[in-house]
Amino acid sequence: MRMAADLPLLHLDEPHLTGPKRAIKRAFDLIAGFFMFLVFLPFMVVAAIGVRFTSRGPIFYMQERVGRRGELIRVAKFRSMYVGADKHRESIIGNPDENITTRYRRDPRVTPFGRFLRRWSIDETPQVFNVLIGSMSMVGPRPVLVDELPLLGDADHRRHLTKPGLTGLWQVSGRKEVDWDERMRLDLDYVEHWSPALDLVIMAKTVKAVLVGDGAY
Repeated sequence: MRMAADLPLLHLDEPHLTGPKRAIKRAFDLIAGFFMFLVFLPFMVVAAIGVRFTSRGPIFYMQERVGRRGELIRVAKFRSMYVGADKHRESIIGNPDENITTRYRRDPRVTPFGRFLRRWSIDETPQVFNVLIGSMSMVGPRPVLVDELPLLGDADHRRHLTKPGLTGLWQVSGRKEVDWDERMRLDLDYVEHWSPALDLVIMAKTVKAVLVGDGAY
């Protein structure tokens, strides 16, 4: 048992992704991450300008999330909500028991420009820097919020055996339409059955999911 943000995490043994496999995955992350940075750089510049001039507040929204082996990592997103939106999260959603997993298609906290960024997943692109520095991977379980840790069952903590990813199995299985339990199941399937081929398939399906807008809002 160890602590993360004053919350207990189960001790986790190392996954099967070790030695040459880990090196292969890291090489893939560096190559794909650098390519993604080059491709998305113009969009990131436009996004930064758009956020700056369409609503009051900072360009980036910083969060602490749970990374590999329960270590906390800092991730950035282009801000897609009005300043102070987090304070109204529970009152907007209504049911305190659902205030983490429920997502509204017409969440009034989201700015019009932020809705555009979310539709095309541009708000998440700054996390490519987490990939390049090694705290995240291109493909893996999405990093959960610290507030979401109490929702994880004992078996769910196995998702922290590997680095969190920019995309993963549940992102290509409906994104926000996938409920919490199914997300956990898909993340665990990924951890248990990782392969370079699986990463390539998920990356290809991610491109399709973004282009057609599957589960995006």
